[in-house]
Amino acid sequence: MKAVMIIFNQANTERVEFMLDKLNIRGFTFFEQVQGRGSLDGEPHRGTHTWPEMNSSVLTMVQDDQVAELLKSIHKLDIRHKEYGVHAYVWNIEGSV
Repeated sequence: MKAVMIIFNQANTERVEFMLDKLNIRGFTFFEQVQGRGSLDGEPHRGTHTWPEMNSSVLTMVQDDQVAELLKSIHKLDIRHKEYGVHAYVWNIEGSV
């Protein structure tokens, strides 16, 4: 099992939820009002007067064989909406209860 954290501009919220539904990924935890800045050329997303945009994040647990298709869909979304940015990170889950 893998954990996938998807971080995205709030403008992509509906697109990310649609993508998860389309891939039959039902379970996730949604984090709103996530602040940050891209590591290469991203501007800060702080919810302030100077930097008004905000991010959101979704954390989902998927089977190993679902990861490649999920990352492919996230990459497509990022290419289509480059101005907003979408990133994903994957790590192993050793166990769960």
